[in-house]
Amino acid sequence: MKNVFKKNDVALFFERIDKITPESQPKWGKMSADQMLAHCNVTYEYIFEDKYKKPRGFKRFLLKAFVKNAVVNEKKYPKNSRTAPDFIISDERNFQLEKDRLKNYMNRVLELGEDHFEGKESHSFGVLSKNEWNNMLAKHLEHHLEQFGV
Repeated sequence: MKNVFKKNDVALFFERIDKITPESQPKWGKMSADQMLAHCNVTYEYIFEDKYKKPRGFKRFLLKAFVKNAVVNEKKYPKNSRTAPDFIISDERNFQLEKDRLKNYMNRVLELGEDHFEGKESHSFGVLSKNEWNNMLAKHLEHHLEQFGV
């Protein structure tokens, strides 16, 4: 698995992202390229923005008990797997803006480095290790880049 904390791996992700165009079509699923980029940005918005309500109580327990491992392990996501409501992008987005936002967020993670993320609390799953953060970020991005054939 690629590492979001390594400059060379991030550069490889950027090369693949740059191959996506507004006209790119998914191999599976219903999202357009602009929607996919916006969808990928939600993960980073959870980290860097305060625009989504954090799950509390029983909902948080369920996420930690039943969803967390599938998100932070190294096993690929299945095609057409379900997503959380915050990640559903149904409107048209500005392709270039979403692409730039994604790359900026990725650069921010790279600059902060893995030590910043070791023991950092996530929006939905509680405290994660730097490896869990990497798996979550890299795996999600890898899933959608494969979805768009790059």
